[in-house]
Amino acid sequence: MTFIWIGTLRRARGGAIRGNCDAPLAVIRSYARRVAKLRVLVLGAGFGGLELSTMLSEALGDDVEVTLIDEGDAFVFGYSKLDVMFGRATLGEVRLPYSAVAKPGVRLLRETITAIDPRARRVTTDAGEHEGDVLVIALGADYDLDATPGLREANEFYSVAGAARLGELLPGFTRGRALIGVCGAPFKCPPAPSECALLLDELLRERGVRDDCEIAFTVPLPSPVPPSPDTSRALLAAFEQRGIAFLPGKRIASLDPARRVAVYEDGDELPYDLFLGVPRHRAPDVVIETGICVDGYIPVDSATLQTELPGVYAIGDVATPGVPKAGVFAEGGARVVAKALIARVRGGDGPAPYDGRGSCYIEFGGEGVARVDVDFLSGPQPTGTFQAPSEALAAEKAQFGATRRARWFGLD
Repeated sequence: MTFIWIGTLRRARGGAIRGNCDAPLAVIRSYARRVAKLRVLVLGAGFGGLELSTMLSEALGDDVEVTLIDEGDAFVFGYSKLDVMFGRATLGEVRLPYSAVAKPGVRLLRETITAIDPRARRVTTDAGEHEGDVLVIALGADYDLDATPGLREANEFYSVAGAARLGELLPGFTRGRALIGVCGAPFKCPPAPSECALLLDELLRERGVRDDCEIAFTVPLPSPVPPSPDTSRALLAAFEQRGIAFLPGKRIASLDPARRVAVYEDGDELPYDLFLGVPRHRAPDVVIETGICVDGYIPVDSATLQTELPGVYAIGDVATPGVPKAGVFAEGGARVVAKALIARVRGGDGPAPYDGRGSCYIEFGGEGVARVDVDFLSGPQPTGTFQAPSEALAAEKAQFGATRRARWFGLD
């Protein structure tokens, strides 16, 4: 038999509840909601973690307890690294401080994650332990510089520090071959190396030294953006027009910085005077140590982003839902998980399956920005639609960043 005590509730010492018998049932229900809040533990404050936390806060407010953990002190959009590298913005201008995140139901902790127990949904950091009813792993992919011997002594532009360093080196590059080299696939933001080649061409022309410089771009993929032949054709046409050598289908195995040569897997060598590298990617060590990775990343259900463990999700670059590694896809996955958790708290239908759709902006130089809209999961094979460079798309890209600055950080 179940008894319902209807009384005025108040907290006594030690957390005990005492009361009399004149309170409405709504008071008890209100108290029950407070003590039974859904605890959501989110690891990583990138595109996925920020969007998930924001959606939960907007929909549930203080009816949810979101703990968002990241070891960094600021977020930087991936495309902003090219802005820093090519002198369009300073590092200070593109950093969005986590201290600006202030949302009902969300606490953001700057801590370093040292261990993850996905079965217990427990995380150990340098400051203690945290547990959740739901665990969402959104830690992205790390750069494995040691997987390409010699890369540490050369240059890469995928990390914030690497892009800033190249921003200091580029003014001194006035002659010779610049080699943009992708050291492995998959890699984040597939159009970014092509953007790097086009923006480097623009920079060298502005400085009047383009005729004294070569630009080559080598990638293990068969084309710049394989899911979208139209996008690849547009990029290849731009490369040809601007004298950029495109070298597809071969992976750089190592670099010899002393001789300034890149060595392919088949032993062929390609000389350079300035190397601009894209490192190989892999899941962070703390994720690999959980034992739930397959081929270096966390397998998930493509429709729900759930792992094989109950209450555990993985979104973004750390997971393998069958989409590219790019922030827009991490954000899309976060929306699916957020809607599922909101339905769990509020009731109602869950979300539609994750559709694997997203749009990526591509800098062509000058005032022109293109866009590729890709769909990876709703049809029998991935598709991509290309929109030619325009000032309107450049404005759209700026708005993309502005809306996320406002929603995630409350910044103008």
